Amino acid sequence: MARKGDDYIGTMAVQEKHRFDPAALERFMAANVEGFSGPLQVEQFKGGQSNPTYRLTDGSGRRYVLRRKPPGKLLPSAHAVDREFRVISALNRTNVPTPHAYALCEDEGVLGTAFYIMEYCDGRVLWDPLLPEVPREGRRAIYEAKFETLSRLHTVDYEALGLADFGRPGSYVARQISRWGKQYKASETDRIESMEKLLDWLPAHLPSADETVLVHGDYRLDNMVFHASEPRVLGIIDWEISTLGDPLAELSYLCMLWRTPKEWGGLQGHDLPALGLPGEQEMVAYYCSLTGRAVPDTSLWEFYMAYNLFRVSCIRQGVYARSLDGTASNVRAAESGKLVRPAADLAWEIVRGMAGANP
Repeated sequence: MARKGDDYIGTMAVQEKHRFDPAALERFMAANVEGFSGPLQVEQFKGGQSNPTYRLTDGSGRRYVLRRKPPGKLLPSAHAVDREFRVISALNRTNVPTPHAYALCEDEGVLGTAFYIMEYCDGRVLWDPLLPEVPREGRRAIYEAKFETLSRLHTVDYEALGLADFGRPGSYVARQISRWGKQYKASETDRIESMEKLLDWLPAHLPSADETVLVHGDYRLDNMVFHASEPRVLGIIDWEISTLGDPLAELSYLCMLWRTPKEWGGLQGHDLPALGLPGEQEMVAYYCSLTGRAVPDTSLWEFYMAYNLFRVSCIRQGVYARSLDGTASNVRAAESGKLVRPAADLAWEIVRGMAGANP
């Protein structure tokens, strides 16, 4: 689901809980980032719900991005900046647009938590899926660029990139349901009836489709940087939960935008033709034409939609729980808690509407 508003756009002074010693970072970059020259200026991006993210400017005006693990108690396997660095480094050798990866530091003695440095892509981050800043006639091209870039990712030879061990092939959705369900329970604050039903129903109705590709894990509009004036993606960002996975799971996650109401920042309820925006099935067909995959049948597609709303509920619950203990990086992380229950309820509505589902 999209996130909108100035609270997520641009930079701010580094929050107290996310401060570190800039002199230590300057020493690290001088030794590990070619072309770096001090002194160093540090700002924190307002966006980024999981790993605190910073914009760095060196003495020559060159900019970089720092991603680091947040401080405090963390959920198991979460905030894996080393995995982000590995996949970005590998994709730097492909036609998938990714920022150049400079250096990884796993020594917590430097900044207090592990981190990495990558290129700063100087372009547009488009937070609102209605694209109000883009002329009507140019909006479809932005959507096509999103899906075309995803098709590139899903057709890379991950084994040739040395990523054969980046995840387990097969059974992706089953493992995701198990993983996010456990993390949901680990951060649960209230009992949600629809979530309890989903935790039972989803693993009992897994699809037989089981293709494996490299997936981003959180592929959406505001996790990519577009060229300043062209409908072209300069870089996909936020690779924290990337892995080997199911292409339909990722495609349906991107398409979930059409199923969520405008009050959540979704497209449902808007006059899409009047806005110059494409429909869900148009973009599914476009992606399938680029990848050579068959358009999924209705029952399979609806399962993936319910699964993704369940997954979003689990993720938002984790962000909300971190806001309660003060470790969440985003200034409005507490807002995530308000959408946990509605997203789970919508997922269960989709299940109930599936022919022959008998929930």
